[in-house]
Amino acid sequence: MRILLPPSETKRPGGSGAALDLGALALPSLRPSREATVDALVELAADAQAAQRVLKLSDRQAGDVEHNRVLRTAATMPAIDRYTGVLYDALDAGSLDARSRRWLGTHVLVHSAPFGPVGALDPIPSYRLAAGTALPGIPPMRRHWAAATSEALGEERFVLDLRSEAYVALGPVPDSVKSEYVRVVTPAGRALNHFNKKSKGELVRLLALSRPRIGNSSALLRWADGNGIVFRRTEPGILELVVDE
Repeated sequence: MRILLPPSETKRPGGSGAALDLGALALPSLRPSREATVDALVELAADAQAAQRVLKLSDRQAGDVEHNRVLRTAATMPAIDRYTGVLYDALDAGSLDARSRRWLGTHVLVHSAPFGPVGALDPIPSYRLAAGTALPGIPPMRRHWAAATSEALGEERFVLDLRSEAYVALGPVPDSVKSEYVRVVTPAGRALNHFNKKSKGELVRLLALSRPRIGNSSALLRWADGNGIVFRRTEPGILELVVDE
């Protein structure tokens, strides 16, 4: 099983890892798309005012442009530690033991805007780029990423897709791959926002702690049933994760 997570706008600064190595990231076939995106971000950052405008940053956020300017030389840290926010706070990867972190590294991809999906333990720098940004120098993000990412995901056997719709658009799981897209709802079926992110983080943490072998939907549902997780089937390829507010 491969789990796809969305990124977060908020990120932990700094890092102690070596500079970004695009050739060492998961899904190596995405390197040309990654190179083009990084080049465009670095070039844009040379004009701080233009970058602030394109990235839709407030004056308070203007300092984030510097992250993009030094994208190729800045220190890195594992992607699963780089992101903060509700989902990643609930996952709390930093508190997991080595075996659970290795499981994350094998089974989890975080879908970033500049690098595409990267492995949970892949070292990345801090950056500022959203899925919907129209970045000068490359095609619109959806056209730039979708086909290449879908093709790269075509090697997977089973995918649990926890991404937001904006990131699904940057790389839909191909029809040839068995997958489940997860929506978080109340018992009455109402969609949730804050609890959506928190529940996805808690789900991935529980998976990392138990480290199950899951190769299809039936195995996922058996694991969930044995661990107090309530999934509800709504339509083919979609599962509702039922949680209380």
